[in-house]
Amino acid sequence: MGDTWVSRAETGADIPAIRDINLTAFPTPAEADLVDALRADPAAWIEGLSLVTVDEADRPVGHALLTRCHIGTTPALALAPCAVRPERQRTGAGTAAIHAALAAARAQGEQQVIVLGHPAYYPRFGFTRASDHGIRLTIDVPDDALMALGLQPGHPLPGGTVHYAAAFGI
Repeated sequence: MGDTWVSRAETGADIPAIRDINLTAFPTPAEADLVDALRADPAAWIEGLSLVTVDEADRPVGHALLTRCHIGTTPALALAPCAVRPERQRTGAGTAAIHAALAAARAQGEQQVIVLGHPAYYPRFGFTRASDHGIRLTIDVPDDALMALGLQPGHPLPGGTVHYAAAFGI
């Protein structure tokens, strides 16, 4: 597919493929199990915010998930996990899934997203250091690994402690 990827919201038929993507993209089943646990949590799961990038045959090859979290008491989204089948990595499939997930969140009126990830990767989507906005975690992580993104112009990011869905264990 090269540089042109199609992304869409997951369907029920995609669930086994999404699990397989996460099982093959990560060294342990932890991320695949996390997706399953988040899908089963009605306080975390938001329909339309689990996005897949598909190949020419409409088979999922990449996945990005946004679920409910809070910054202090303000509703926000957590971006995690993001995964691409190993043979499709570095093709733009992950970037396409993340762009689609963020666009879907904007369309639903969501206002902010948190990600704990690679500081060299996520700024390309507009994420900045969360600590610059007074956002923090209850665990120690490298300061540049926790990032935040405002989705709606004119709505500043709130400060406070991030409270993830229970499945994250933090």
